[in-house]
Amino acid sequence: MRKQFFLLALGAATLPAAAHADNTLYVAAYGGSFQTIMQSAVFPAFEKAHHVHIQYIAGNSSDTLAKLQAEKAHPDIDLAIMDDGPMYQALSLHFCAPLKPGPNYQNVYSIAKISPDAVGTGLVAVGIAYNADAFKKNGWAPPSSWADLADPKYKGRIAMPGLDNTYGLDALLMYAKIHGGGGDNIQPGFDYMAAKIAPNMDAFESSPGAMSQLFQSGEIVASIWGTSRTFSVAQTGFPLRFAYPKEGAPELMDTACVVNGAHDNKDAQALIEYLLSPDVQKIFALKSGTGPVNKTVKLTPTQAQNIPYGPNVMSTLVSFDWNRVNAARPAWQAQWNRQIEK
Repeated sequence: MRKQFFLLALGAATLPAAAHADNTLYVAAYGGSFQTIMQSAVFPAFEKAHHVHIQYIAGNSSDTLAKLQAEKAHPDIDLAIMDDGPMYQALSLHFCAPLKPGPNYQNVYSIAKISPDAVGTGLVAVGIAYNADAFKKNGWAPPSSWADLADPKYKGRIAMPGLDNTYGLDALLMYAKIHGGGGDNIQPGFDYMAAKIAPNMDAFESSPGAMSQLFQSGEIVASIWGTSRTFSVAQTGFPLRFAYPKEGAPELMDTACVVNGAHDNKDAQALIEYLLSPDVQKIFALKSGTGPVNKTVKLTPTQAQNIPYGPNVMSTLVSFDWNRVNAARPAWQAQWNRQIEK
């Protein structure tokens, strides 16, 4: 893990520094559909209102974290958007500047206020995705507990991502928590996983496309997965639904911070406030299934299907100590490879 991070940082360090043009705001965030939504449905109104051009630097969270490390003395990035795990690393390394909260920030759920220097802009819950038609055909009730996946009736008909994927990591942490452990004592999670969950698995699959295919081919009927992935598959017409286990559903967040030493702190602060606005929050909910962190967003029951939305769902979400998890993750991965995916 250390070696991989060093190589990423080294690669970013060898890139030529971008010329920071006047009236240009540099935003580092995810590529793919997230970038498409940002550039087509979110940025244009902000650019017009603030008389700026937004230069998009696409990359996954590890890429962005490596760039922040490489550019720490002279950052080119003004605003960084990352998963919450890497964001906690950025915070511990003092890459983020204090936020200047505006009116929209005041309406954000407390779970998204992760630091005075960073805020969650969208939520994903981790739980159990299931084929509603297959469950109805078999006369099965929808899943309601993490323990349901240990039921022998699911043997060979369920899947989950590996520990290289945050969904798999969150599941391991939940099984540890339920059985008396947690981030500071992960062994109960490994023990339960090895004895009860792994034997039922058809596959450990971290690729979203491959997992979707397992559902659509009928090879599996349920999986540990996230709300956003469930939402995407359901949008195709496939009868995939998301169940929130009664013991709680871990949350994952898209998070944003203004970079320490940013050339355009003012517009970066304004963009974070804009991302927290009800209109932008609803855009991401309807286009990507991202759960709104702003309490004032209104979704119909149909719109809210497979999306973590509203105070009742927020009360079931579980957070973990990512500083502790990040430190232990390499050792857990090695144990996972020996004991679970062997």
